[in-house]
Amino acid sequence: MEQNINRLFDLSEKVAIVTGALGLIGKYHCKALAEAGAAVVVADLDKFKAEEFAFELGNDSIGGELDITSLASIKAAHDHIMKKYGQIDILVNNAAINDMFENPNTELEQSMFENYPLEMWNKMIVTNLTGTFLCSQVFGKEMVKQGKGSIINIASTYGIVAPDQSLYKDENGNQIFYKSPAYPVTKGGVIAFTKFLASYLGSKGVRVNTLSPGGVENSQKEFFLKNYSDRTPLGRMAAPYDYKGAIVFLASDASAYMTGANLVVDGGWSVI
Repeated sequence: MEQNINRLFDLSEKVAIVTGALGLIGKYHCKALAEAGAAVVVADLDKFKAEEFAFELGNDSIGGELDITSLASIKAAHDHIMKKYGQIDILVNNAAINDMFENPNTELEQSMFENYPLEMWNKMIVTNLTGTFLCSQVFGKEMVKQGKGSIINIASTYGIVAPDQSLYKDENGNQIFYKSPAYPVTKGGVIAFTKFLASYLGSKGVRVNTLSPGGVENSQKEFFLKNYSDRTPLGRMAAPYDYKGAIVFLASDASAYMTGANLVVDGGWSVI
């Protein structure tokens, strides 16, 4: 049945879970969904801060602790959400990690592919890929029971194109560090997982799509901001709120005939 355009984007009476909800763009995913009418489950490692932020959102939103690498933690969150709302309509698999090199003196050498630590590789696989798998499995079961739902997996432009290592050269042309293999591989895996799940769940009424954001400005060094902006058609990095419209689109009936797709919102970065 045809719906009015305003109704298509309306998320009233919907329950949305956002993992990694206290992160840089996670908060804006939550704000967007709440502004569209959804009750939002703010899920992150810090229970107190998650509850505090959920209170700010309103709409009967709740916050809670969630470790996406722990099946027990996910099941506990599932039980709490179902007891509170009795439904799960939207899942945003946003939680992920990126490389963090603690010692700037060894950052360049450690980030080189030849030296990249196995423990860092394994940690990113478990968080970025296995965590997405587990959350989709546990929360997605409720969507299957309902016969409807939308899963949105957050990937990256580095999931569709290789890292541009020249971005990480300073104003004097010195390589500061290298983008490691782990992040692009896991984000590419998220896109592949989306396609699998979309095909598997399509007949059950559950849509699964990917959002691939570009880089977000977050107090990076001046040389990086310039390097990134210079190779981006729109001439800037993203603001964290630049993805609000895309999240609501993918979560709502506005994208009712869309599944298995990768929505790239990157200022044109990946077209060059």
